[in-house]
Amino acid sequence: MRQTIMFERIRELTGTGTAQRPEDARSADEANWERPGPSGIELRRDALGVVVFLFISALAMELSRGFGALSEDDHPIWLQHLVLALMISPLVLRRKYPVAVMLLMSAAFIGLGLWIPVLSLQMSFQVAYFASLYSAVAWARNRRVLWLGTTVVVLAMTLWLILGLTVANTYDEMIARATEELDGAPSLLEPLASVAIYYFIINFAYFGGAILAGLTSWRKALQRTQLAEQAEQIRHQAAELARRAVVDERLRIARELHDVVAHHIAVVGVHAGAARRVLNKKPEAAVEPLRVIESTSRQAVTDMRNLLGVLRTETAVIAVDQQDGAAVRGPEPGLDDIETLAEENRALGLSVVLNRVEDQPGDLETIPAPLALSIFRTAQESLTNVRRHSTSGTAKMTLRTGRSAGQRWVELETLDDGRPRPGAAPVSSGYGLQGIRERVALHRGVAEIGPRAETGWRVRARFSLN
Repeated sequence: MRQTIMFERIRELTGTGTAQRPEDARSADEANWERPGPSGIELRRDALGVVVFLFISALAMELSRGFGALSEDDHPIWLQHLVLALMISPLVLRRKYPVAVMLLMSAAFIGLGLWIPVLSLQMSFQVAYFASLYSAVAWARNRRVLWLGTTVVVLAMTLWLILGLTVANTYDEMIARATEELDGAPSLLEPLASVAIYYFIINFAYFGGAILAGLTSWRKALQRTQLAEQAEQIRHQAAELARRAVVDERLRIARELHDVVAHHIAVVGVHAGAARRVLNKKPEAAVEPLRVIESTSRQAVTDMRNLLGVLRTETAVIAVDQQDGAAVRGPEPGLDDIETLAEENRALGLSVVLNRVEDQPGDLETIPAPLALSIFRTAQESLTNVRRHSTSGTAKMTLRTGRSAGQRWVELETLDDGRPRPGAAPVSSGYGLQGIRERVALHRGVAEIGPRAETGWRVRARFSLN
C-alpha cells in the first residue's frame, strides 16, 4: 500500500504518465543540450598543459635534428621553434573557443606546412592539430556550427592533400623514388592505387579518431549532466515526499486527538451535568458521576499519551497507569475494545446493541492492528455523535466481514432512529465524520454517512482487506 502511494506520488511529481519514449527523450536531449563552458581551473590547466607541451615539443624537435630529420630544411633554428610554437599556442583556448581554434589551427596546419614542410611531419605538430579537432567536437556548444566547420575542414584537408600530390609534383617524386627502390619487386597494387589508399587510410584514421574521441567525451559530459539533474530531481522528490508524509502524519494525529478528546469530554460533560443537578439535594448520588468523570479523564490522558508516544518511540506506546499515573507500556485499542466502548455508552444512558457477523469463522481475528484501530475510532465517533446530536436512546452497531467480486472487506455500521437534538447540528463541526472518511480512504474503502430514508442517522464504513 505504502509503495503504491509512493510510486503514484513520484509519477505525479515527475509527470511520467505522459513521458516520451526513452530513445525519443535521449535524442531530444542530445539535440538541445549545450555543454557548459570550461571553468577557471580548467582554463588554467589548459595553459599549463600547453607550456609543458611546448617544452616537450621543442626537446623532441632538437632530438630529431640529431638524426637528420630536419636536414632538408635551411630555415633558422629559432624560426623553426617559433613556427612550432605558433601551431601549438592556440590550444590554450581549445575549450573556450573550440570551433574557432579548430578553424585557426586548420589554416595554420596548411599554411605552416606549405612554408616549412618538414615541420608538419613532426609528431608534436600532428598531435596539436589532432587535439584541436578533438576539442572542437568535445566542447562545441553549437553543434550545427561544429558540423559545418568540421565539414569545411575535412574538405579543405582533402583538397590540400590532392593538390599536394598533383600540383606540387609530390606524387611524381614518390613514384620515381618507389620505382627506383622497388626495382621490379612484387607489390600488392600499382603505385597510384597504393598511394591513394595509403593516404586515405591514414587521414581517415586521423580525422575519424579525433571526431570519435570528441563525440565520446561530449556524450560522457551529457550523461554526467543528466545524472546530476536526476540526482537533484530525486532529492527534490524525496523532500516533497517527506513533507507530504509529515502532513499526513499531522492529519492522522489530528484525527486521533479529535476522536479521543471528543469522546471523553462528551462523557465528562454528561456526568458533570448529572453531578451538578444532584449535588445539593443528594450529595451521595453525585459520587458515581464524579467517579466516572475521574476515570474518564484519566482514560483521556492515557489515550492522548498513547497517541503522542509514537512521536518519541517506534516500537511502543506510552500509557499512564490508572492507579498511580506511572508511565507504562500499553497497546492501541482494537476490535476487542469495541464491546468495552459499548458498555461505556450504556452506562451513559445510550442503549447499544452490538452484533458481530463473520463471513468465515475467525475473520475478525485476522484484522491488522492499524485497521482495527481505525474501526475502533469509527465506532467511537459514531456513538459519540448519537449521544450528542440525536434524540435516540438506542444505537444499533454491526461489525461484519464479507466478500464481493473477489474483494474481502470488513464493515462497521451504526444506526439510530432519532431526530437531530434541538440546538445541535447533526454533524457538529464535521471533523469527526471527516476523520472517518479519511480513515476509510486510507484503507481503500467506502464511507456512507447521512440521514436514513425514514428517520435517524446512518454511519457505514467499509474497509478493504485485500
